[in-house]
Amino acid sequence: MSRIEDALAKAAGFQHSGGRGGGLPGIERRPLVDSGPLRVARLPEETMVVVNAPLSPVAEEYRKLKEALVKMTRRERFDNLIAVTSATVGEGKSMTAINLAVSLAGEYDHTVLLIDSDLRRPCVNKYLGLTASRGLSDCLREGLDVGELLVKTDIGRLSVLPAGTPIANPVELFTSETMRRLFREMKNRYGDRYIIIDTPPVLPFAETRSIAGIADGVLLVVREGQASLDQIQETIEALDGKVLGIVYNGAQIEGRASYYSYSYQGQA
Repeated sequence: MSRIEDALAKAAGFQHSGGRGGGLPGIERRPLVDSGPLRVARLPEETMVVVNAPLSPVAEEYRKLKEALVKMTRRERFDNLIAVTSATVGEGKSMTAINLAVSLAGEYDHTVLLIDSDLRRPCVNKYLGLTASRGLSDCLREGLDVGELLVKTDIGRLSVLPAGTPIANPVELFTSETMRRLFREMKNRYGDRYIIIDTPPVLPFAETRSIAGIADGVLLVVREGQASLDQIQETIEALDGKVLGIVYNGAQIEGRASYYSYSYQGQA
């Protein structure tokens, strides 16, 4: 078993079966609608390995993460709403969410919606080269339809819902019934695709706890040497049993090049 598979298997012990959110009854699934001709421009970001270096060992690790996630979420039912977070700032959760979404979307049978819900420090637009200015925050504040703001990319079958118009303090939006209703609607409307949510870190901000309460599961990104064991344990407890696995990021691997000093490696 690889380090990533071992990490997911061990961390799954924190999960309990209750609290999984389902789609809202009576909400019709509609076709995914794209917001126009905006396309992905591949950036020279070395950490965008699945896009820029798909044959690299690091990209292969993301494929292993993808396969482990698919096995977990397609057992008795399709648990498609997956949040990606971290305990603290700067642990690589956004890059993990993006690379995982790209890896999933690269397969012919996986359609993926990537949502940037980190309204304090949004970066999905930046890393994917998108120019869309409206997105999740506008859906929450103005009641705009999600389908009208989705951006279709040229990476497999990947679409993106950007963070949208900046908000100084988004916590009230994310603890509202409007937010819960919107995410449940997306789960129901796009029930045939993975929905990967890039969320804020757990300990500094309250938003992710609300999102985790609706998500089918959470991937927790831990950067080597950054969050303490107490912080990691506090984060797992705050996520209330929703942790599917731990992605161990920035691991130093003996005998490998320094290229791996920032890369994804998984272990418990």
